[in-house]
Parts: sequence; structure tokens; C-alpha cells
Amino acid sequence: MSILRELLKDIPIPQIVKIRQKFDRTILENPEQELADKLASSGVMETILPGQQVAVAVGSRGIANIAGFTKTTIDAIKAKGAFPFIVPCMGSHGGATAEGQTEVLLHFGITEATMGAPIRSSMEVVKIDELPNGLPVYVDRIASEADAIVVINRVKPHTAFRGRIESGIMKMIAIGLGKQKGAEACHQLGFKYMAENVPAMANLMIQKLPIVFGVALVENAYDETCRVEVLPAAEIEEREEKLLIEAKARLPKILFDEIDVLVIDYIGKNISGDGMDPNVTGRYPTPYAHGGPDVAKMVVLDLTPETKGNANGVGTADFTTQRLVDKTNLEFTYANGLTSTVCAPTKIATTLENDLYAIKAAVKTCNILDYTTCKLVRIQDTLHLGEIEISVNLLDAARVHPDIEILTEPYELSFDAEGNISK
Repeated sequence: MSILRELLKDIPIPQIVKIRQKFDRTILENPEQELADKLASSGVMETILPGQQVAVAVGSRGIANIAGFTKTTIDAIKAKGAFPFIVPCMGSHGGATAEGQTEVLLHFGITEATMGAPIRSSMEVVKIDELPNGLPVYVDRIASEADAIVVINRVKPHTAFRGRIESGIMKMIAIGLGKQKGAEACHQLGFKYMAENVPAMANLMIQKLPIVFGVALVENAYDETCRVEVLPAAEIEEREEKLLIEAKARLPKILFDEIDVLVIDYIGKNISGDGMDPNVTGRYPTPYAHGGPDVAKMVVLDLTPETKGNANGVGTADFTTQRLVDKTNLEFTYANGLTSTVCAPTKIATTLENDLYAIKAAVKTCNILDYTTCKLVRIQDTLHLGEIEISVNLLDAARVHPDIEILTEPYELSFDAEGNISK
């Protein structure tokens, strides 16, 4: 028996129950039609002229209805007699290659065939200016040559800094549209100054480029679209600031303040830029953001297929599995850290042979006297927090919480012959 198995053989894993966490489920029944109506009524389509080449900038997150929103926007542009094309707008994601970024879009159902428009993917950029602090400002060369640019993105709290503007249309412009080189420039001075640099870069790009409007999306706690807004270029900053306030209020969360062990089945770039949303886990890659539960030890078990081996965020966890490590593409992962300048999340966490021993290791090291009292929470990923599992030691708190429904009797976590959780 290996020394690790010997150390962990008697560590208990507590019984668990399944619960339902209840959040505000405000939802748009037909979000694509909502967008079509607002495109028609907002006046922004008057900025699109017949015959123009229009770049539609689309990102790399798992945004609800993103293919439908993209197609609706493209159809509206075509109806004006213009010629839309899609530009991957995702900084260094997709392995920081043109082919990789096109493949990311494919996973979201965004292809030339489904959208009825060409995809023009390139990592080539042009420098259009620089900020007073010396930071250069870059933009995708192909987009810069368009007659008009439209940006589509979700508005939500950032995972590494706090500010009036965090993750949304302006960040998409400054970092996404800047491709790898622009993302690198925006991160150059670190997240300490990101709340200043993102809007500064975005505003400069709005002044210098034919950005005509943004499609801003807000999602509820169930990863469903609850608001669609069309923002004329001159109104992007002011209106995005208000949308961020709403997005923060709707953020899904774990309804327990103190957790001994948090088990996360999957991390990936399609879940969060950090693999898992620190706003949910309470584990941030920088000291410039805060919030979420107090988690003693965290375990991540696997990567999503969509992340293509990019394991950014695994270093934020305490433990992981050999399965996750075997799927990791170190070049993609390290490119993320080198671009963002935050490299701790790209380190490999302490690695155990399977789920069983990774979870046991977390229980053993969570700093409690009696392992049988471990307060454990297991989630699929940080986007899906409606139904989760909790250990029986959290049942008393769950019973008195008005937004928690207990769904099952206690049961043991089931592991297969390889020691991995039976799904």
C-alpha cells in the first residue's frame, strides 16, 4: 500500500443529502425575440448602412442563448443590406490561436453554416493608441478594417477585481477585441489597476473605432437570460454600470457561510475565466476581489470537454485528481497565466489518484478535530447551483434556511471501481 493510501485509508467521508437552493428565477421566455424587438426599437440599427462590412464580436464564455443572440444580430444587420461577419472576441482563449478561437465558437453552436455569416479569425492586431500611463491599446486587425463593430457579451462581476465596470461589454472591447496582445497589455500592470484600465482602454477604442453598439446580457442564478439590453456606443459605460449592480444581485451562490470541504466536479474556461467562479467559491486569484463562503479545503475533480485542456484555476484548489492532470494542456493553461500575469491559478494542485482519495485528503486537512463532523458541499460547477449536495452536518442549517429545500434522505457517496464518483 502506498504511503498516501495508508495516510488516508481511515479518513471518513460524511453521508450527504441532495438539496435545492432557491433563487430568483426571473427569465425571458423568448430572449431572441426580445433582442430583435430592442434592435428594432432602440435606433441603433440606423447606424448600420447598406453595403457596410460589420464585425460582430463574440466571446468564449458559456453564455445562455449565445448562438441565438448572435444569429438574431446577424439577421438584423443583413436586413439593413449590410454584410456581417463574426470575429472571435476572446483575448488569449482558445490557446491564443486563430484556429482554437474558431473551435471555441463551434462548441457554442456558432459556425458559418448556423449563423449564415463568415467567421474571420486572426490573432493579428494593430496598435491604435496608448493610455496616458503608457499602456498600448491593440485591436483585432480584421475588426479594425470593418465599417462597423457590434459587441455581444454578458455583464457580471469579475473574478479578480472590483470596480464600477467589471466583466461586460467594456471588458470585451478592451481585452477580448484586443486578442492575446491586447489582453496582455491590459493585464500588464496587474489587477490592482484593472478597474481603471479596462474602461479607459474601452473608451479610447470606442472613440477610435467604428463600434456602434453592444448587446448586453444579464443572467439569473440558473444561467438563464433574464435581461437583454441594446447599448448605443455613447451609452455603454453608463448603462453597463447599472446592469452590473443587477448582475451582482442575481449571482448564484452557496447558501452556507462556512464550509470545511468544497468538492467541484468540473472546472473549465466555458464555466469561468478562472475555471470556477471565485465569487461562488470565495477563492480569489488576487487580493483585489472579495466575497463568497469561507472554504477550508477545496477539491476539483475534472475538466469540462469545452475547455480543451485549459486547466486555469486548478491552482486555486487544494487538491485535484490524476484524471484532471492527464487531461491538462499545459501550453493552453500556462498561456492563460502568462497573459493575465496571474500564475498561481495555473499551478497544479496536490494531485491524488482518484476522486475518493482527493476528497479524503481534503477532509483530513480541513483542520477539524472530529472528521465525522466535516461540513462538506459538492457542486457540479459554479454555474449550476440549483441542486447541490451537502453533508449531514449541514442539515440543521439547511432545515431553517427559507431558500433551501431538502430533497433526499442521507446517503453515501458512491464510487466506481476506479475510485471515482459514480455519476
